[in-house]
Amino acid sequence: MPSPPAPPEALRPRPPVVCVMGHVDHGKTTLLDALRDTSVVDTEFGGITQHIGAFEVKLSSGEKVTFLDTPGHAAFTAMRSRGAQATDIVVLVVAADDGVMEQTVESIRMAREADVPILVAINKIDKPGVNIEKTMRSLAKHGILCEALGGDVQAITVSALKKLHLDTLVEALILQAQLMDLKADPGGYVEGVVIEALVDPRTGKQATVLVQRGTLRKGCIIVAGTGWAKVRVLNTAEGVSIQEAPPSTPVSVLGWREMPSAGDQVLEVDTEVSFLDDHGTHERCSQ
Repeated sequence: MPSPPAPPEALRPRPPVVCVMGHVDHGKTTLLDALRDTSVVDTEFGGITQHIGAFEVKLSSGEKVTFLDTPGHAAFTAMRSRGAQATDIVVLVVAADDGVMEQTVESIRMAREADVPILVAINKIDKPGVNIEKTMRSLAKHGILCEALGGDVQAITVSALKKLHLDTLVEALILQAQLMDLKADPGGYVEGVVIEALVDPRTGKQATVLVQRGTLRKGCIIVAGTGWAKVRVLNTAEGVSIQEAPPSTPVSVLGWREMPSAGDQVLEVDTEVSFLDDHGTHERCSQ
C-alpha cells in the first residue's frame, strides 16, 4: 500500500511532468525529438542516447522539465486506467496549417478528464501562409481559449522542424509549474509509475520508472503489478548510469526478476521475503 501523505515540512519543489499530445500529423514526434536533442549533452561518460520513454530538459538556469516520450494517447490511457496520475501538464500540439482535428479534440477531452492544465504549442509556423489566429479561434470552439484571445491558456508558436522557440515553450512550462507549486517528499519509501517495460537484447528486462515520491537508489527492492526488482542499474535517457533518482526523475531500471507493465504503480518494500522461498531478509536501500 502507498505510504500516508508526507507532512508539509517534508515536501520539496519538483520539476513538472509533461505529456505531449495532439493529432497524428501535427508534429508531436518531431517536437519530442527536437526537445530530446536539446537535452542531450556531451558527458564525460560518453553516454549513448536511449529511448527510455521519458527524458529531462534542463534550462541554463538549472530548472528541469520531464517529458513523457511515449505514444501520448496510449500511455496516457494505460496509466489512467490503472489509476496512475503521472502527468502534471499536457502540451497540446496543433499544426498552424491544419487547425483542430479529430485527435486534437480527443486530446482535449483526455486532459480535461485527468484534470490537468493544457498548454498549446502551435507548430509548423515555418510553413508559408499559416494563420495562427485562425488556429486559436478553432481551439476556442472547443473550449481552449488562448491568452491572445482573452483566455487563460498559454499558446506558444513553435517550429519543431526548425527548432524555433523551444526554449520559450520550456520556460512557459516551468512558469505553469511554479503556479501549480508542484512538490514531493524526496525521503521515505519510493512510489512511482512504470512508463514502459521491455526486454532489451543487450541488457535484458528493463522498465522505465518515473519516481513520484522518495528517492530510488541502487539496491532498492520495488514491486510493480506482478513484477518486482532489486535495483541493479539506474540509467538516464542519455545512457548515463546514476546512483539515485529523486521525484519527477525518469530512469531505466535494470534488475527485474518479473516484468511489470506500463501504468503499474511502483512501490518500495523492505524485503524480498514476499517473493522468495528462502525467507532471507534484506535491508532497505541506504539513505
